[in-house]
Amino acid sequence: MEAIYIDKHYNLVVECKQGSRKACYELYRLYSKAMLNVAFRIVGNIGEAEDVLQEAFLDAFNKLKDFRQETTFGLWLKQIVVNRSINLLRKRRLELIELEGDHLENIPEEESEDEDDVQYQVAVVKEGIKELPDGYRVVLSLYLLEGYDHEEISQILNISENTSRTQFLRAKRKLMEILKRKGPAS
Repeated sequence: MEAIYIDKHYNLVVECKQGSRKACYELYRLYSKAMLNVAFRIVGNIGEAEDVLQEAFLDAFNKLKDFRQETTFGLWLKQIVVNRSINLLRKRRLELIELEGDHLENIPEEESEDEDDVQYQVAVVKEGIKELPDGYRVVLSLYLLEGYDHEEISQILNISENTSRTQFLRAKRKLMEILKRKGPAS
């Protein structure tokens, strides 16, 4: 028996499948901001992220008849956005270098005591992530922000799990260097 996931927007999906433009618009309205954020975190450019978003929604609406509720619409759409974003990076000739055998230590995380300080640090980290090279930023974003594990990242990017782990560790190290350069919170 196939698993059917309860989707709070199930009725909109059904109406959209039946050709309702209003339902399609409502799905777009509900998901566009979150999906734009996903695309932006991967591609690192708002204009390109907007293009990815539009293409992903076109893909989703064109393939909606094939959507079988084996997952929620949001997760299904997110996978389309991630794949579109990765394809854009590949078009930019993103090359992740296989680095077998590299062992990098984990970088300890610091704890913050003040809520304002936390908000400031989050903003600084987001700015630091934007400065990472594409390969590092993509793996870091997919792992930390999108919740994929290294096996899933390896499949999405067509790299080994070890390369995903290495890129992630190198991204953390590079991000720490960027954050040190920016200096402590004032």
